Amino acid sequence: MSAPALDKSSAANDGEPEDSDDLVPPAALEAWAAMRELVLDHERKKEVCEALGLSFVRVRVLLLVAQAPQTMGAIAARLTTDPPYTTLVVDDLERRGLVERRAHPTDRRAKLVALTPSGEEAARRADALVSAPPTRLAALDADDLEVLRTILAGLSG
Repeated sequence: MSAPALDKSSAANDGEPEDSDDLVPPAALEAWAAMRELVLDHERKKEVCEALGLSFVRVRVLLLVAQAPQTMGAIAARLTTDPPYTTLVVDDLERRGLVERRAHPTDRRAKLVALTPSGEEAARRADALVSAPPTRLAALDADDLEVLRTILAGLSG
């Protein structure tokens, strides 16, 4: 079943206003819906949460801090969470021995959130689970995967 065409002025479009005469092609809406379903796979989130015994926002903090130690403000901004909620999440991860707060090397007023060795292991497990392509994607033949990779690279660049 085809999705109806939407006026671009009412659809999210990188924050840029569009002429109200422009319509989003139905095929674009259908492609986006399929991509959203694939990327926002709730079973994958459930799997990683159950494996680590953490909520998905806590998993996201571990994955973010695994890239480099972060300030609380940077974590809140990246996850688009309120600072008080971010503090609750980091406090919980700290109680579990997965993160620790360290002195910031250049700002005496700030602390950095960094992974502990247990947090590094949990982040590696989480990354392995969320990085594995969904079965439906991995099952595509090589030619289809190459076409998809090329299209997505063009959209990302």
